Amino acid sequence: MTAVSPELQGLLLHRIRDVADYPKPGVMFKDITPLLADPVAFGALTEALAELCVRCGATKVVGLEARGFILAAPAAIRAGLGFVPVRKAGKLPGATLSQRYELEYGSAEIEVHAEDLTVDDHVMVIDDVLATGGTAEASLELIRRAGATVAGVAVLLELGFLSGRERLEPVLAGAPLEVLITV
Repeated sequence: MTAVSPELQGLLLHRIRDVADYPKPGVMFKDITPLLADPVAFGALTEALAELCVRCGATKVVGLEARGFILAAPAAIRAGLGFVPVRKAGKLPGATLSQRYELEYGSAEIEVHAEDLTVDDHVMVIDDVLATGGTAEASLELIRRAGATVAGVAVLLELGFLSGRERLEPVLAGAPLEVLITV
C-alpha cells in the first residue's frame, strides 16, 4: 500500500462526495466529480499516479472503463507513457482480446486491442475504485494474455469492506497494489 501524505489524502478526501442510495437504496456512492472539477486536487492526483507509474517501472498505463480512463490518461501523459483503454465488450474496433468475469450482481466482459500490449510492456493498471476486484482481476488476465507484464495496480479509493484486495492480491503475482485512500 502506498504511503500518501496526510495533506494529499485530506485534499482528495475533501473532494470526494458521498451520495446516499445511488445507484440503488442502501449504497453509499463515492462521487469523484468534485475532485475532477478542482484543478489543484486533480493535478495532485495525476502527479501522484504518474509517480507510482514511474516508480513501478511501467512502460504503459491501462485505464479501466470508464472513470479509470479519466485518471489513467493524464497520469500516463505526465509519466511520459502510452495509454491503453480497457473497454466493455463490443466498444473497440478491430482485433481484441476479451475476458469475462463475475460481478456481485452478474457477469461482464472487457476487451483490449490485441496489438496495444507487447511482451516488452510493463503495465500499470489505474482505476478510480477497488470494490470487489472483479474488473481489476479480469484486466490483469488480459494484460498477461497479451504477453505483457503487470507492473502494478493503482486506485484512488479502496472500499475495504468489499474485500477486493483479498480477491486481487493472489493474481497480482508480486506486483504492488497501490491505494491512495482506503475507506
